[in-house]
Amino acid sequence: MSEVTFYERIGGAPTFKALVANFYKEVEVNAILRPMYPEEDLAGAAERLQLFLEQYWGGPDTYSKTRGHPRLRMRHAEFHIATPEHDAWLACMHAAVIKTEIAEDLREELWNYFQYAAHSMKNAPDN
Repeated sequence: MSEVTFYERIGGAPTFKALVANFYKEVEVNAILRPMYPEEDLAGAAERLQLFLEQYWGGPDTYSKTRGHPRLRMRHAEFHIATPEHDAWLACMHAAVIKTEIAEDLREELWNYFQYAAHSMKNAPDN
């Protein structure tokens, strides 16, 4: 008998889809992050984030099958990510986590990961 994954416990693809949709609603009005997302790629960025999160949390490996290894730092290297960008991303993601129906214990685990991930993406000094 296999262990139930976080992906399954949180509600699978529908929950991650809602989380990502809530995140991008925040990004669309964020003065720091919005310029980093070209209009023509917003839907693509949302799909990639959803697939990555689903795979990371024990869901289908569609992300790796379509894009290869996640290599998050490499994929974000072209973006200037210092404290303002880090903080803006976390603010948008925090709002998305709060707006998405997630059990409290799972919400905390998810939020802890996002804080760690955001910190590890910083690649520029603060000016």
